[in-house]
Amino acid sequence: MYDSRGVGAFAGRRASAVALGAALLITGCSSSDGKGEEPEAGAGITQQPKEADPFWVNPDGTAAQQVAALEKAGKETEARQIRKIAEQPVAEWISPENPREQTRGFTEAADRAGRTALLVLYNIPHRDCGQYSQGGAADGDAYRAFVDDVAQGIGDRPATVILEPDAVLHLVDGCTPDEYHEERYDLLKDAVTKLKALKNTKVYLDAGNAGWGDPDQIFEPLRWAGVDRADGFSVNVSNFYSTEDSIAYGKKLSAKIGGKPFVVDTSRNGNGPYTGGAADERWCNPPGRALGETPTVKTADPLVDAYLWVKRPGESDGECKGGPKAGQWWPEYALKLARAGG
Repeated sequence: MYDSRGVGAFAGRRASAVALGAALLITGCSSSDGKGEEPEAGAGITQQPKEADPFWVNPDGTAAQQVAALEKAGKETEARQIRKIAEQPVAEWISPENPREQTRGFTEAADRAGRTALLVLYNIPHRDCGQYSQGGAADGDAYRAFVDDVAQGIGDRPATVILEPDAVLHLVDGCTPDEYHEERYDLLKDAVTKLKALKNTKVYLDAGNAGWGDPDQIFEPLRWAGVDRADGFSVNVSNFYSTEDSIAYGKKLSAKIGGKPFVVDTSRNGNGPYTGGAADERWCNPPGRALGETPTVKTADPLVDAYLWVKRPGESDGECKGGPKAGQWWPEYALKLARAGG
């Protein structure tokens, strides 16, 4: 097996994501003037400067709630560490329960703050090949309905969508059975088309990471999945490969698909990949990792549209190395990431 996984950031967040999306619709959590100068309630989280980081910071995200709880308990030192996570924009992973309401809530809150919502769709049928984040939509029709709801929820508001981490990769590495391949290509291509029809939505189709294999193996499958219609592709989602290695991988791949730009998940790659333990689980809650470059559109290469925190730092990859279920907040791991991240 290729060391390609690490996307497990979903299952445990379904209920909280639905509740938060609904709450945002009611309360309209955002900066009061759209510029981020006014503190929010609770942890006092504000938006980052728009010119360098136009993505929305959720003022009531899990990390922000942790900061507020630590401050209330008088644990100021720990609160300052977790604030490193809470003050950065991280992606919202849209669950299949009420996706229209979720995306409407997140994009409305982001729009009111003068920012762009960063969303992840991770609901492809037969997702994650039976690993920690297995599941996804029941069938192709259910997935199409899910994408339709997401599109309706976004509407004309600004959004950047990371589309189906590992979905193409697992078609290539032998993980997803052959009988599902044709349908998956069709579903991904249709999703790109549907989302790109929206007025202010950018779409990045996921393209794996620097450690799984060679760009020669995936560039044609990416085209079959609709990357030519997308704004670009994403690399290193939920993984730990260095920004340098991720850019090198992305540039090689870009050269094979018409110079398409890409985004890099830098959320936990500050110390690079883990090299200890069993090779097939080095991606799962590895020790000694660190926060990476903070999100920005001012990157080191013109082909790199942004450094993003797609994986939510502090959420478990799965039930390994003492971690909770995939997607659940793990305070101890979050604190270690933040302390190691400088």
